[in-house]
Amino acid sequence: MTLRTFRAGELAESLYPRFVADLAARLDDPASDRNDVVRETLAGLYAGAAGGSAASHSGALASSVAAASFDPRNATLEAEYYNEIDLEKWAKTKPLLWFWQMFDHSPVGRNVLLGTRVRAMLARRVFRRCGENVRIFHDCEFSFGYNLSVGDNVTIHRNVLIDDRGEVVIGNNVSISDYANIYSHSHAVEDINEVSLGRTVIGDNSRITYHSTVFSGVQVGHDSILASHSVANREIGDYEIFGGVPAKKVAQKKAHP
Repeated sequence: MTLRTFRAGELAESLYPRFVADLAARLDDPASDRNDVVRETLAGLYAGAAGGSAASHSGALASSVAAASFDPRNATLEAEYYNEIDLEKWAKTKPLLWFWQMFDHSPVGRNVLLGTRVRAMLARRVFRRCGENVRIFHDCEFSFGYNLSVGDNVTIHRNVLIDDRGEVVIGNNVSISDYANIYSHSHAVEDINEVSLGRTVIGDNSRITYHSTVFSGVQVGHDSILASHSVANREIGDYEIFGGVPAKKVAQKKAHP
């Protein structure tokens, strides 16, 4: 996609890159504990220079709860309750996912210039693979993160859910629009506790548009489109446009060879 290029204020252009680089260095420092780095950074982002003491016992208790929640070790994420979790990978990933969510809900989380840089930096440390020029907007969620591969020039818009309990592969030049859901696990009809893991693939140059859903194990072909509010429960071929619930082929792109 062609994007407008411009420079923000002088302070933003100089300060934000330093913040991201410093955070990345501390996260990668083998002598540091990522949990401590996340706790300290979140406390700084949320409290800022204006932090102060609470005015009442209840206020102090609430402040204590909030302060404790900055530390990932005092919080749980839904993925931790899944049986197929890889605890060794999760130990490295969880602090970063927790920071990701808390950053998005912080006063600076809606700042697109800073936010997309922070998330790209985190994605390179969370995902199985993260390509170049990846832009991720606020309030996106991932299950484990480490089962997700993302190609180059990918845009993931706000409020997207990518369930990588199984495996999700997103190709190059893909656009995933607001409120889309991509899954890689399913439950048996007769027994909800019987979970099957799948490998869901979104092909190069494809578009998963607003509020649409891709079911576990579905292959979305090259340069294809899943229309808004559609549910893909079967393969979408190259250059095909699918729409509806369940989605079916409604058109063929003119670019088809």
